[in-house]
Amino acid sequence: MDNQQEEKNERADALARQVLQYARNSLFLNLRFMDSAVSRLVPVAFPVIGIGTDTRHLFFDSYSVLRIFSVNNRRITRMYLHSVLHCVFRHPYVGEDIRRDVWDLSCDIAVEQMIRDLRLPCLEDSCEGLQSQVLLALRSKVRLMNAEHIYRYFLSQGITDIQCAEMQKAFYMDDHTPWYVPPLGYRIGRSGRGGSAEDPDGQGNGAGGDGSGEESGGGAMSEQEARNTWNRISRQIQVDLESFSKSRGDKAGNMLQNLKALHRERYDYGDFLRRFAVYGEVMHIDDDTFDYNFYSYGMTLYGNMPLVEPLEYKEMKRVREFVIAIDTSGSVAGATVQRFVQKTYNILKAQESFFSRINIHIIQCDAEVQEDAKITSQEEFDEYLKSMKLRGLGGTDFRPVFSYVDELIRRKEFRNLKGMIYFTDGFGRFPSVPPAYKTAFVFLDDECNSYDVPPWAMSLVLESEELSEEPMQ
Repeated sequence: MDNQQEEKNERADALARQVLQYARNSLFLNLRFMDSAVSRLVPVAFPVIGIGTDTRHLFFDSYSVLRIFSVNNRRITRMYLHSVLHCVFRHPYVGEDIRRDVWDLSCDIAVEQMIRDLRLPCLEDSCEGLQSQVLLALRSKVRLMNAEHIYRYFLSQGITDIQCAEMQKAFYMDDHTPWYVPPLGYRIGRSGRGGSAEDPDGQGNGAGGDGSGEESGGGAMSEQEARNTWNRISRQIQVDLESFSKSRGDKAGNMLQNLKALHRERYDYGDFLRRFAVYGEVMHIDDDTFDYNFYSYGMTLYGNMPLVEPLEYKEMKRVREFVIAIDTSGSVAGATVQRFVQKTYNILKAQESFFSRINIHIIQCDAEVQEDAKITSQEEFDEYLKSMKLRGLGGTDFRPVFSYVDELIRRKEFRNLKGMIYFTDGFGRFPSVPPAYKTAFVFLDDECNSYDVPPWAMSLVLESEELSEEPMQ
């Protein structure tokens, strides 16, 4: 490359950095709760299509940035925020078995929906007109507009490569190549250009205009630092939206819901069920307390007489009594409810978690208790699943189930009730007084956004795939 071209590239790099600084300043002024996120990425001039990120750097093609800015300066600001939000929601950290084109589209749609919700003049762009039809159709099918749910919906509909590429035209804002193929081999210097394997992590001199890195928050992070940092930043944004930025939080409602879904705790349902088990005496050889040394010594000494016989029983943790409450209001899908009951049964059966005699009540309720099926054995559970029918489909009120169970306890129907599992979409009235037994409200991820579950209750979210894996018998 001759000196004249090199000088031209350096001028373009410098101007592009100023454009990105302008975009970043616009976001600082309008989105104070995004300060730490917006300032985190280190700008690096690198051959990408427009801009892109690996969660540590903001890669940009200088000539593309300048060309876009000359046509529409708001587009660059939108592109900058678009890439930052990918990092906030950890979109670049994808599994190997992901369908990339659909995942890319899903992430872009989720981010663009959040940007539209902000309704900021500095982010307005003609792309919104092209996006409206797709978003309108999706919002009627996908309750929570995050990347995971959109991706799952597209796959369930059998989206084709052509359909995906057509929709991508309206939502494309940044290059996702660095998500999958980290751009190694460059060295960040004062100009941000060049290529060297001496500094494959891109630490170099930082990415500030003067090479100090101060302009961009102190230089690039390592990959693990980036993961930890974006997790911390996204949690802080959630707290800020919930606590200190109510005026902006109203406009960032979808962003807040997505953050809550991102950070909610997830549990293994099998482990969760074991919390409701009770200890009881089961006829079973207890290998843990058997001493083979004494056993072998007796056999050696007497020929056929062991000194210590194995114990004939031990204490095992199994389910004897608990309640499965099912929300059968009109907002809960019947097939989903049946799969939940089937999954619960399959887990208990696979783990040999039943006593020979059990006392499980499966209670269906909408605004009032519709059915109470008492199960006293594994065979009865098998028969119930074969003939199970949903009853109700009215409104939702959780309180009647608790009142009903309290009455069963008073009538001595339960001797040692360990707990209740309540499967619901969350749209109902909770009791104001905690019950005498453990209670867990179980939601499906497709339905659960954010519910004010009482502090005395546990909350569990099941992934759709967990239920779909359970075949109906």
